Amino acid sequence: MLFEGKLWSNRAVYSFRVFTLTLVLVILGLAARAQEPELGKKLQGFDSYIAQVLKDWNTPGIGVGIVVRDQLVFAKGYGYRDYQKKLPFTPTTLCQIASNSKLFTAVAAGMLVEEGKLSWDKPVRESVPTIQFYNDQLNNNVTLRDMLSHRTGVTRHDLIWFKSDFKRKDLFEKLKYLEPQQPMRETFLYNNLMFSAVGYIIELKSGKTWEEFVRERILRPLDMNSTTYTISEMVKHPDHGVPFKEKRDSFELYKIPYYEDTEGVAPAGALISNIEEMSHWLIALMNDGKYNGKQVVPADVLKATLQPAIGLPNTLGESLGYWEILNPAYGMGRQTASYRGRLLTFHGGDLPGFHSQVSFMPNDRIGVIVFVIGDHSAPLYNVVSYDVYERLLGMDQTPWSQRRLEQRLANKKAGTEARAKAGADRVPNTKPSHALTDYAAEYENPAYGILKIGLKDNQLQFGFHEFRFPMSHFHYDRFDTPEDDQYGKFSVNFRTNPQGDIDNAVISLDEAEAVFTRRPETLDPKLLEKLAGVYLTPARVKFQVLYQPGAGLSLVFPGAPPLKLSPVKGLQFRTPQFSDTIYEFVMENGQVKALKERDPSGEYSFSRQ
Repeated sequence: MLFEGKLWSNRAVYSFRVFTLTLVLVILGLAARAQEPELGKKLQGFDSYIAQVLKDWNTPGIGVGIVVRDQLVFAKGYGYRDYQKKLPFTPTTLCQIASNSKLFTAVAAGMLVEEGKLSWDKPVRESVPTIQFYNDQLNNNVTLRDMLSHRTGVTRHDLIWFKSDFKRKDLFEKLKYLEPQQPMRETFLYNNLMFSAVGYIIELKSGKTWEEFVRERILRPLDMNSTTYTISEMVKHPDHGVPFKEKRDSFELYKIPYYEDTEGVAPAGALISNIEEMSHWLIALMNDGKYNGKQVVPADVLKATLQPAIGLPNTLGESLGYWEILNPAYGMGRQTASYRGRLLTFHGGDLPGFHSQVSFMPNDRIGVIVFVIGDHSAPLYNVVSYDVYERLLGMDQTPWSQRRLEQRLANKKAGTEARAKAGADRVPNTKPSHALTDYAAEYENPAYGILKIGLKDNQLQFGFHEFRFPMSHFHYDRFDTPEDDQYGKFSVNFRTNPQGDIDNAVISLDEAEAVFTRRPETLDPKLLEKLAGVYLTPARVKFQVLYQPGAGLSLVFPGAPPLKLSPVKGLQFRTPQFSDTIYEFVMENGQVKALKERDPSGEYSFSRQ
C-alpha cells in the first residue's frame, strides 16, 4: 500500500513537471514568436540603411548579429565576403576578430585567478618570477590587472611583433627592453605585447598553450567549433572572408594578403570566428557566464573584467562635439561607456582587411556583433552598432554614417595632398658620406630585432621583419623606401661613430625613434682567447685582458671593476663608456705584441707580457 501510494506520488510529480516544462516551452515559444514581429518593426528600414552604407563607404561586406537576452534573434550578411568573386557575406562567414580575442585572454587568466594560480592585484612577479620589466619600479608593482587594462605606462611598440617571426616566449622576454613613457596607472596606453605576455603566463601556470586552454575551457563549452586561430585553418572552411582595401588616392578596391603572423601575439588578436558562433560568446557574456543552461565562464571573472580600471578621455566630445559616448573606461579586455545614458560595454578588433566589434548593453540585455571587410571602412563597426541600439531602444537616429564619412573623405583628400608635398625638406645636391658598401650590414635593436641593409645593383635594400623594399638616397646619410599604398614608407637615417664608421641606423617606429646598432663581426673564440693576457702600461703598471666564453673580452685594471670590450671591426674594440676611444690589438706573425689605445688626445701602446 505504501509502495503503491509512493509510486502514484512520483508519477504525479513527474507528470506535473512535464506539464510545467511544456507550458514554459510553449510560453517561451509564444514570446519568441511575439518578439519576431516586434523586432521586425524596430528594424524596419535597416536593410536599406546598410545597403546605403555599403554604397557610401565603398565597403565590400558587413555582417551583423543581434542578441536579446539569451538568443541570437538576428544574423545577416550584407555585400560580399569575397568582393572579387562576388561571394555573399553570411552569418557563418569566418573573419579575423583581431583584438576581440583580448577578452578571451582576460577571461582565461581569470579562470586561473579563480584557481588561486594568479592574482588580479598582486605584483605578477609573485606568481611568475621569470617576468622582467624595464626597471624595478615596474617589476615590483605591475599586476595582472595592469597588463590587461593597458595601464603599465608602456606604449604599444607594435612593430616589434607586426610581420615578425618572434614567438610568444621571445616577446615575453622583450618586455624588459620597453621603457615606460608614462607613470603606471595614470595614462591609458594600448599594448598588445602585454596581452601576449599574459597568454604566455597562462601557459606557464596551466601547462597548456593559450590556444589549448582557450579551446578547452571556452570554445568547446560554447559550441564554437568552427572558431580557429590560423589563416591556414580558416581558408579550409568553404565560407571565409577575403581582405580588401581601398587605394589611398582613388576609390579602387584591391585584394590584400591575409595577415598571418599572429602566433606571437595570438592572445591579443588571433581568433577567427563568425557571427553565429560569436553570438554564443556574447550570450555567455550577457548572462553571467551561462550558455545553454551551463556555467561556462565564472560570473566573478566577468564581473572583474567589466570593472573600470582606468579612465579614457572624452575624445569625440572634446574634439568634435559628439557627446553621445561619455566617460569611457577600460576594464580588462573590454571598455565601458555611457551611450546616450545607457551603459555599454564593447571592444573593437582590427587587422589588415578585417574589423569587428562585440558589444552589449547590460541593463537593457541587448547585444550587437558587427564584422566589416575593408580597412577604409573600419569605423563602420561603431556606426552600425550604434544604429542598431538606437533602433531597438526607439531612439531618434544619430547621423553617425554621415559624420564619419565626412571625416573619412576629408582625411583621404588631405592624405593625397600631403603625399604630393613629400620631400619638401630635402636638401638638394648632397651625397652619402660613405660608399654604399659601407652601409650594408645588419643592425640590431634589443626590442625590435634585426634591420638588414643589403646592396643589390648599386642600390641599398631595406629588410625588417617581413618588409622588403629598395632604398633611395634622400640627402646626406638618409635613405627612404618607396611610398607603399598599404604601409607607407620607412626612412632610415644612418649615423657615424667618432671614428667615422657607419654604426647606427635610426628609424621612426611606433611612437618614437628606434636606434639599431651595427652588429660587429663575429670573432673566432680561439682568437679572443689568444688576445687575452697581461699587458704593461708605459708607467710599468700591469693590467689584464680577460676572456670569458660567451661574454667576450674585458679590461681589468688593479682595484677597478672589469670594463667590457665590444668588437668594432677587425681587432678594434671599444668600451660601453666611451665611443671615441678605440682599443686595437697589434699582431705580428700570428703573435699578439701589444694593445693600442686611441682617443682624441693621442695614442698609447701597451706591450704584451
